[in-house]
Amino acid sequence: MTRPPLLSLDDALPQLLAQAHALTGLQSVSTFDADGRVLAQDVTAALQVPPQDNSSMDGYAVRVADCAQAGAVLRVTQRIPAGTHGTQLHAGEAARIFTGAPIPPGADAVVMQEDCEALEGDQVKVNKAVPAGQWIRRLGEDVTRGATVLSKGTRLTPAELGLAASIGLAQLQVSARPRVALFSTGDELVMPGDVAPEAMPAGAIYNSNRFFLRAMLQRLGCEVTDLGIVPDKREATIAALRDAAQHHDLILTSGGVSVGEEDHIKPAVESLGELNLWQLAIKPGKPFAYGKVNRQVTGDACHFMGLPGNPVSSFVTFLLLVRPFVLALQGVTKTDTVRTEMTAHFDWTRADKRREFLRVKRNDQGGLDLFPNQSSGVLTSAVWGDGVVDNSAGQTISKGDNVRFISFAEWLA
Repeated sequence: MTRPPLLSLDDALPQLLAQAHALTGLQSVSTFDADGRVLAQDVTAALQVPPQDNSSMDGYAVRVADCAQAGAVLRVTQRIPAGTHGTQLHAGEAARIFTGAPIPPGADAVVMQEDCEALEGDQVKVNKAVPAGQWIRRLGEDVTRGATVLSKGTRLTPAELGLAASIGLAQLQVSARPRVALFSTGDELVMPGDVAPEAMPAGAIYNSNRFFLRAMLQRLGCEVTDLGIVPDKREATIAALRDAAQHHDLILTSGGVSVGEEDHIKPAVESLGELNLWQLAIKPGKPFAYGKVNRQVTGDACHFMGLPGNPVSSFVTFLLLVRPFVLALQGVTKTDTVRTEMTAHFDWTRADKRREFLRVKRNDQGGLDLFPNQSSGVLTSAVWGDGVVDNSAGQTISKGDNVRFISFAEWLA
């Protein structure tokens, strides 16, 4: 039987995201604890920020009419620290003012203290001509009352938390965390700590995928249930999938999605639900799978995503496909991966028929160096590198070519 052609990433990702409907339910969390969560409602300002004109410098509030030329001497009639209010400023007067303090009535500029000279008798000499509005932060220049300052679907970072706090919000409404069941398949897998390196049996390997997949899921705000290692048996795989589907939004597996006799994930998922995507035209990461596992009690279905067993394949397919899917489940509206044009400082002469993701590192010359071993089993390439080159199918690369670079730092933020 002729196999259908491999699905391209550009075709697979929209199909995948079309299935990722935002989870129902929301939570109210402290703004202190909302880093990385996704807003479930627009955030609207109930006040102006700043709430009044204020000084952006330590110095003196003055009237521009009194300081048209350098050398003006003014009488200091008041002192205005942040958190207090001044009184009317009259002709020939100045107010000692500090950063954040409200501008007193009558003043229309601030002179920084470095441009002034304090004189005896509560006087100050202004050593520069002063333009109108200098060093004044205007009422509402940051936020205006009634403005939507953060939109539903925004993934919150420290900057967004500070902005929410600046308009008085101690609590934020956020989307529910996706509940993800994670397990690996493979009789060759052992856990670090269970067997010492010197006692490893022939053919055994440590389960590294479980560690980075769990960490990446948690970084994305998921509640992770680690189901460990499932034996390479059809019945055990079916049982693990069936049980995990009952109380999770997504099942994520590693290994067992290829075409070998011991790869049971594909038929197991098909026996419990449906498999919609299988095998993509990417390298590494060809044996990726997406489907759904039916829930016995409620009659609906749990999302399933199967990643390859080779660690770099699993790592890359997670970033390319699982990451945007999990974000979309939380209602994130922008899941695109940022690609930056950079210069290759290497040659890549082995064009592949699949789209490739080559592990690279930025160098001191502003270009990209290539890790010498691009095997899907060499996890050191992902540690040595700080990103990948997204290389089109059938494309060679010569030193000096412009290439599309994806940063691990942005992917893993």
